[in-house]
Amino acid sequence: MAISVSISHITPITLFYLLLLLLLSSTITTTTTTSALNITSILSSFQNLTSFSSLLCSTSVAPDLTRRDPVTLLAVPNSYLSTSPSSDLTRRLPPSSLGDILRYHVLLQYFSWSDLRQIPPSGVLVTTLLQTTGRVHSNFGAVNITRDPLTNSITIQSPAPFSPSNVTVLSLIKTLPYNITILAVDSLLVPYDFNLLASETRPPLGLNITKALIDGHNFNVAASMLAASGVVDEFEADEGGAGITLFVPTDDAFGDLPGNVKLQSLPADKKAVVLKFHVLHSYYPLGSLESIVNPVQPTLATEDNGAGSFTLNISRVNGSVAIDTGIVQASVTQTVFDQNPVAIFGVSKVLLPREIFGKDSAGVTSKPGNAVVGTTVQPPETSPSPENSAGFSGPASHLSSPPGFREEITSKGGRYRMQSCIVTVCCIGLVLVV
Repeated sequence: MAISVSISHITPITLFYLLLLLLLSSTITTTTTTSALNITSILSSFQNLTSFSSLLCSTSVAPDLTRRDPVTLLAVPNSYLSTSPSSDLTRRLPPSSLGDILRYHVLLQYFSWSDLRQIPPSGVLVTTLLQTTGRVHSNFGAVNITRDPLTNSITIQSPAPFSPSNVTVLSLIKTLPYNITILAVDSLLVPYDFNLLASETRPPLGLNITKALIDGHNFNVAASMLAASGVVDEFEADEGGAGITLFVPTDDAFGDLPGNVKLQSLPADKKAVVLKFHVLHSYYPLGSLESIVNPVQPTLATEDNGAGSFTLNISRVNGSVAIDTGIVQASVTQTVFDQNPVAIFGVSKVLLPREIFGKDSAGVTSKPGNAVVGTTVQPPETSPSPENSAGFSGPASHLSSPPGFREEITSKGGRYRMQSCIVTVCCIGLVLVV
């Protein structure tokens, strides 16, 4: 009888704390999930930024921003955008060129107001969205942010010496911690040595990727898979903005797949992920791939599955571009198509993501004598880190990650894991006390 009374007394309280624990854990998990940022929606609440917001939409830059996190956006208020020299640029430039200038206003790093106040007088170099397009020389797609120690004013300009274009930060408009900061600046910023008419030479969008592969010969299997999966439509839609780079296995590469790799037997959604794993969401000509600094690159599959997953390790090995997935190492064998904003390269092997074809994954069956491709391949030689690589006058690099990007992700993940542990321990303690 005593046991019955004890259970009836404890059970409701225990259930209450368990429900509380689940609720808090769910909240923390939701907080760690980064949703797509609708920049134009954020800007719409600021009447003095309506013209700048319209430019982002009309030049197709706004969709590019939904895929980026963290970012700091340099927005030009209406009053400054309507006066020279900004008004001259918006009036006479085609949307393609103006779009690249706007990409130069997207810093691929989160800066709070206090972060800006702590910038040393010598400045910091920050990558922009323009740098990822491959349409600028050297590091001219980056900006140098400096702070005047006397007035605390923040100036942003090209890292090139004697750059004629620079802007001053007017104020903080909006900040969503660790995701986005919007700063007001007093003018449009033009990259150094930027050919304002270069984008006019870009081919019309709408390249038929499947036809390009068939015309390239020896890519019939890949063309068939792309057409059947439907993802080719998504690839062609991404030709705008920063462009795309495809690594397409040859027919021989598909024929060389070992028997324990069941690529064709995968469900349609996983097969689509594998195809997206072969695509970078930016235009990278061969020269950019050969002069890589940071080898780890996200793919279209990364955007669907979260940061850190489905990445490619791209490096230069024995004079050619090598692509390592963790279980497969392939090399670029030919250029199928390379005209801004689309680059298509043939590769020697099918790029198998370890998330699907790794050990004990559903895409691989264990058979004696049939090892997964690439399991015995030595890892490629890695390129030097940015701090050890050549300086300003060194080789061009269009694939470097923004400074602090990985540290930011790691630090946030650590904080949330710690919070989750504390909440769990507290709830368990309360249950035991009761």
